[in-house]
Amino acid sequence: MKNSKKREHTVNFGAGPAVIPDEVLKTVQEELLNWADTGMSVMEISHRSKEFNILIEQIKNDLKKLVKIPKDFEVLFLQGGATSQFSMIPMNFLNNTKESEYVLTGYWSQKAINEAQKFSKVNISASGKDFNFTTIPSLKKWTVNKKSSYLHYTSNETIEGIEFDFVPSFDDLPVISDMSSNFLSKPIDISSHSLIYSGTQKNIGTSGLTIVIINKNLINSLSSTIPTMFNYTTHLESDSRYNTPPVFNIYLAGLVIRWILENGGLEQMERRNKLKSEQLYNFIDQSNLFYNKVVPKFRSRMNITFHVEDKLIETKFLWEAEKNNLINLKGHRSIGGFRASLYNAISFEDVEKLIQFMKKFEVSI
Repeated sequence: MKNSKKREHTVNFGAGPAVIPDEVLKTVQEELLNWADTGMSVMEISHRSKEFNILIEQIKNDLKKLVKIPKDFEVLFLQGGATSQFSMIPMNFLNNTKESEYVLTGYWSQKAINEAQKFSKVNISASGKDFNFTTIPSLKKWTVNKKSSYLHYTSNETIEGIEFDFVPSFDDLPVISDMSSNFLSKPIDISSHSLIYSGTQKNIGTSGLTIVIINKNLINSLSSTIPTMFNYTTHLESDSRYNTPPVFNIYLAGLVIRWILENGGLEQMERRNKLKSEQLYNFIDQSNLFYNKVVPKFRSRMNITFHVEDKLIETKFLWEAEKNNLINLKGHRSIGGFRASLYNAISFEDVEKLIQFMKKFEVSI
């Protein structure tokens, strides 16, 4: 098979699966046929092998160093995507009240709520629905039952392009967060959470792997009647290997974690992501054609959404962008418009290419 299109000419702004650092892909390419001098591809090694034991421990240690994970937390490598966590969380953490608190800020938090309602009475602590999911209500306006089992929030709504700039906290109420689209994009206050989870297909690698960071103290009280594969205790006690884990996906996530460590850690990722997103938002705000709907304080650094008034212009923009090798800019079908995902591996040069194209397009209309 012949590849006639050079990678360096294409900029992938997809929301996930998303761009992976070139350095990481080159390492995969170099190691693919003979990983760690085993004479085998990493895709062929046993998850029970000595080599994989070393690999998974190294990745966990790197992640703990990168995120500064406290000793009373553990890292799990699970399957089923972040969507599976929508079910696992209520199955594992409901207390005697059988109630849970959820913050509704967009498409994915609604998905989590829909699933939780199958297991518990869900209280909507706060909602941005009346504002078309363009803002996050002030913490002072939240209504929270502190006797509920836990509070769940989605730290970054990939579709609407809205991101929390604070961690909600209510006394001893456990806080759980879906961080699928901004995990490892900035420092994280792990100790303020009881559990965080993230699919890896955005900032950490490919689809098929979900990283969970969980407070081990919560696990001691879990019921033994929870189905085996949905019980966090199962995966903690088996070191994420109760069944065959996605070995290649874990290996790739490890390479991305190491790449972040070698490139300044989460502090540097945050600085870069702040500058990249400001660069694009600044252009959108001064444009006479493009506009963003989100309240500036809560604009996502990862997923920049923008719109035009005319659907024909929208179609023309997407067609011409693809001709210019700027791909996957189409917004989610639920809100339309455009979305540029600026994950860690997107460079300043990539953002500038998009802005220059948008400038030329606007002049041509």
